[in-house]
Amino acid sequence: MQTLTELVRDETDLTPVEIEQLDRLLSSWQLLADLSFADLLLWCPLKGGSGFVCLAQMRPYTTQTLYPNDLVGKMLRPEELAVVDRVYAENRSWRSEEPLIIDGSPIRIEAIPVPSGDQRVSAIMTIHSAPLKNRRRGELEQNYLECAAVLARMVGQGVFPFQGEALDPELAPRVGDGMIRLNLLGKVMYASPNAVSAFRRLGVVKNLQGEKLADVGVDAAAATQALSTGTPAQIDVEVGASVMLQRALPFLEGRDRRVTGALVLVRDVTQLRYRERQLKRQQAVIREVHHRVKNNLQTIASLLRLQGRRVPPEAQRELQEATRRIAAIALVHETLSKESGQYVDFAGVAGRLIRMVSEGLLHPDARIELRLNGDPGKLHSDLATPLAVVLVELIQNAVEHAFGDAGGTVNVLMKREGDLLTMTVTDNGKGLPPGFAQGKKGLGLKIVSALVESELAGKFSYESEGGARFCVAVPTNRVSGPMPSLGD
Repeated sequence: MQTLTELVRDETDLTPVEIEQLDRLLSSWQLLADLSFADLLLWCPLKGGSGFVCLAQMRPYTTQTLYPNDLVGKMLRPEELAVVDRVYAENRSWRSEEPLIIDGSPIRIEAIPVPSGDQRVSAIMTIHSAPLKNRRRGELEQNYLECAAVLARMVGQGVFPFQGEALDPELAPRVGDGMIRLNLLGKVMYASPNAVSAFRRLGVVKNLQGEKLADVGVDAAAATQALSTGTPAQIDVEVGASVMLQRALPFLEGRDRRVTGALVLVRDVTQLRYRERQLKRQQAVIREVHHRVKNNLQTIASLLRLQGRRVPPEAQRELQEATRRIAAIALVHETLSKESGQYVDFAGVAGRLIRMVSEGLLHPDARIELRLNGDPGKLHSDLATPLAVVLVELIQNAVEHAFGDAGGTVNVLMKREGDLLTMTVTDNGKGLPPGFAQGKKGLGLKIVSALVESELAGKFSYESEGGARFCVAVPTNRVSGPMPSLGD
């Protein structure tokens, strides 16, 4: 089945502006489906005007869907659904007086033209609902349908959805969470039972209906903005430990966007906000832990440097290498102490590690150049910490053993493809010494091999051709285990 992007590209002549406008509609039309107790379909004319293709489908949460099967990608010729062709040609809404028989079932259809910025009709939105059977509509149902009619009319006039309104679909209140309908003066014309309950939890005991929302004792800034400026607003209202999310949408009429009322959706987000605050506190504690670990590691590195002044030159070199390993781990913890999670920008860490090695190993007159290319993105600390040590060891190994007085270049290349990260350290020096393949490696490369193969479940390889090339390939979706044993 084609994706929506492929459908738009292959089957329609939509412009980028029209696609952006339709994307806004698709991000907002769940509200319309719920208020109208109906399925929504979005039709776009095919290239050449030979029919229509269904670009999107929305099912309501407030009633049973009429179309359990996916209709996206279905093609319709004008004669198969004359309603769509008629509305597209006349650029005006149409509603069937009598139900139409579709796939053997009676269905009421309302079709709304969706204008683009230049008033050209870019698509047709159809509203499909079941006919009302011998019963009277209740107050809630009637108010839902009246609000839906206003929003549908706003779609046809090009004033809904609202430009610039950023919605979080997981957080935004839905109709079933609680709905309040306001007139132009801000008086409550109707409040759903769930909305009344939400206000009760904020301490409002008076009857909402007939009252001005601004006078019930709860912040009504969102509704006030919607009615006074004709723009949507969303705020958190806190009373004691309770938190209510309010989203206010103005009802607009005509091209001049005249405000005629507003719809206020409410949702009790007390527990959600509590969990968010808890998460922020936990993240602050974790950052503080990383900061203290970094400080402790730096203290250990300082002690090793002091110890290095009191030992023979051979031991000094070993202590310096140990200090650099500790500094690499400390750098990752320092980065984590400034981040909000457990992921670090490893390209930034690698750049700082290379500078650290360069400043610690290279004489100012040394003719060795260190280069870094590639960006593996953000890596979990369980991967970034051992990988930082690996990088330091490989660069240090190249700087110390690859070159003579003529100098040379060390290239670090990092690449991430899916769940695989590869890091190669290549030099143009004298290559690997005889017997290297038989295991005559120093402690640094033994550390690299153990970290990559045992802790990170990766592969470590090397070759010598016009210099030395060390390659590390590790999965990025594996949580690392305990520090491996290096053996003798």
